[in-house]
Amino acid sequence: MWPPSSTLARAARAAWLAGALAGCAVGPDYHRPPAPDVTHYVHGGDPTASVTAHGAAQRFTPGAQVSADWWRVFGSPALQQLIERSLAANPGLAAAQASLRESEDNLRAGYGIFFPQVAATAGASRQRTAPLTEGLGGIPNSLFNLFTLSGSVDYALDIFGGQRRLVEQLGAQVDLQRATEQAAYLTLVSNVVNTVIARAAYQAEVQATEELIGLQREQVRLAQVQVGAGTEPYSTVLSLQSQLDSYQASIPQLEQRVAQSEDLLATLTGQPPAGFAAPAIRLADLHLPGALPVSLPSTLLGQRPDILVAEATAHAASAAIGVATAAMLPNVTLHGGYNANSTTAANLFAAAGRTWQFGSDISQPLFEGGTLWYKRKAAIDTYRQAAALYRQTVLGAFQQVADTLQALANDASALQAEDEALDSAGQALHLVQTNYVAGLDTYLDVLNADAQYHQAQIADLQAIATRYQDTVALYVALGGGWWPK
Repeated sequence: MWPPSSTLARAARAAWLAGALAGCAVGPDYHRPPAPDVTHYVHGGDPTASVTAHGAAQRFTPGAQVSADWWRVFGSPALQQLIERSLAANPGLAAAQASLRESEDNLRAGYGIFFPQVAATAGASRQRTAPLTEGLGGIPNSLFNLFTLSGSVDYALDIFGGQRRLVEQLGAQVDLQRATEQAAYLTLVSNVVNTVIARAAYQAEVQATEELIGLQREQVRLAQVQVGAGTEPYSTVLSLQSQLDSYQASIPQLEQRVAQSEDLLATLTGQPPAGFAAPAIRLADLHLPGALPVSLPSTLLGQRPDILVAEATAHAASAAIGVATAAMLPNVTLHGGYNANSTTAANLFAAAGRTWQFGSDISQPLFEGGTLWYKRKAAIDTYRQAAALYRQTVLGAFQQVADTLQALANDASALQAEDEALDSAGQALHLVQTNYVAGLDTYLDVLNADAQYHQAQIADLQAIATRYQDTVALYVALGGGWWPK
């Protein structure tokens, strides 16, 4: 024990007591809400591989890591350059990065609460007093200079941890903005890749449809000749002409989709459409990845930006309970001050003009009409809502991965069927052409078979594009690989 008369002992004892009290913080310590206890995504087990379609099969590797630059698996240097341009100039990504920096600066500012708040003031004035205003008659007015220098120190003892919970809340906001920036990054990259795929598919459909229109025109011409010869009714011409008009009407629609895709790519790369020239990337220029990673459900929680956003939101709500609880408890502030006053600058520090004080204040809310109580209850309700939304986000993420895995397996089966239909249409066309040479079929039969072949070709192109885009969807569902970056 220190001697009771020792000023140093009393100060040390007070500091020790303040430190002991400051060791506890009201409010719950945050813990991540529990996730579903599963080891795979699809009921009955995840698919291990797809069937071979268009000469390629895809294998799903559980536990494999998603690469940071996953878009490189499509093997297109032009696509890589386009993504680099978008990452460098996209305004949405730049805004998300600025929001992250803002939250980090707010956190750094929040740490200042743990330090003494020191202020200093200096002043100089010319004053004239009138003693008569104070009831002192007969005393002449005085004219003098006044120089002042003062300093103050205030320190709030965070006894119940309200300030620490507030800083914890600011830290959770940093985590939230970081995950938001990651989400913006992932969304931007996936939009660029998907738009490139869609544009390439639309352009291929335009080419196939134009070829189909040429064949249909020839069918109409031959039907008109046959009608003139009396071997076909005029209704045949009308039927073929209607089909031709339908094909022609689809061209502007496809061209509009191509134009919209190019305008979207311009926006994603931070440029106006008028100043952007989209790179020429065909479907044939893209490589379908054969080995696809499938993150384990337990690791997905730390990879998906939307899950991280939901978790940071729940963390901030948990810290807010502590802030609301501390507002109901006593608040202790230590303060001290020093003042120096003189009528001349040379005597500013003379003993006659010096004053000082130190002490402490304690405040305790006594009656707030239930305001603080219900603010704490509202904070608890907000946390429960955030925890429920976190669980909902996790379930939605698991569903998205399951849907995408099954979609890729079904895409391969659908494309396999379209490949077979295209192959059958090609064989039928070859047979009809052979029969036409032998005089067994008419030229109109050749045109019909050719039209069927081109229709099968368009359906095959659509199935190929769907398979590519669902491959992109799997990388997005797994979080996009931002963590290795």
